[in-house]
Amino acid sequence: MIAILMGVLPVFALIALGYLLKRSGFLPLELWGPIERLSIHVLYPGFLIPAIWKADMSGGSAGAAALAAVTAVIIIGVVTVSLRPLMKIDGPAFTSVFQGAIRWNSFVFLPVIQAVFGQPGLALSAVIIGALIPVVNILCVLVMVRWGEGQAGTSPRAVARAMLQNPILVACLTGLALNLTGVPPIPGVFETLELLGDAALPLGLIIAGAGLSFSYAAKRPWTLGLTSASKVLLMPPLMWGLCRLYGGDDLAQGVALLCGAAPGAAASYVLARQMGGDAPLMAGIVALTTVTSALTIPLFLTAFHFA
Repeated sequence: MIAILMGVLPVFALIALGYLLKRSGFLPLELWGPIERLSIHVLYPGFLIPAIWKADMSGGSAGAAALAAVTAVIIIGVVTVSLRPLMKIDGPAFTSVFQGAIRWNSFVFLPVIQAVFGQPGLALSAVIIGALIPVVNILCVLVMVRWGEGQAGTSPRAVARAMLQNPILVACLTGLALNLTGVPPIPGVFETLELLGDAALPLGLIIAGAGLSFSYAAKRPWTLGLTSASKVLLMPPLMWGLCRLYGGDDLAQGVALLCGAAPGAAASYVLARQMGGDAPLMAGIVALTTVTSALTIPLFLTAFHFA
């Protein structure tokens, strides 16, 4: 337990640092937007493209972990949509509930994987990311089009454009294309991307902390609490169990567990603002899942260790 805590602690220390830097005014408020844009549009693709490019997509445990992650997201997504008639909330709020239930923060997920499982875990994580991010983005955009304010009747071309404007999705598709077509690493290009990727994880954690907002938490406690609980308490054992069912080894099961345990993604807030969702509610879900995951991730890892 102590070893797990020591491995995970630096991750959440950087998140706390980002929160404190933003609230203290150490940097001018207007700088955080460009820093986030640099991270999402340049640094994070620099990590994803080479990681997916060189990942082993041949199947086995990596395939089991990726399939488990995709299956779990689809199950939770279908259940959430099925429960929509019972929810006493408007359409924009439902889009935030849906995103909160299935989206995950890879800025938090990857450093935890690195701390707990090292390079083998990161390599396997690239396969999960390559499979999961397109699925999650497609599902979320479709839900935003259906229930987002002012989005009814959006054309398929507009939906496709919204997806292709997501730099994380584009980076995943680029990495997959290079991997599946067998393009060898290009000298100079591959190393440059890896250098960018080295900066992505720590800066991503600081940005995740800077984006936390707790101001909305008290206004919709039940919606916020139940959505957050489904993300940090139901998704991890579901992904782990499916990975085990699909024949994944211990490493694959551990990575799938942590994928499910990752908190909500700050990108959800951006999508909510862009496509008529309830952005304040989304910010509260991201904040609450991030704080609670600091407790649940070590607990799930300990349970997995003794399973």
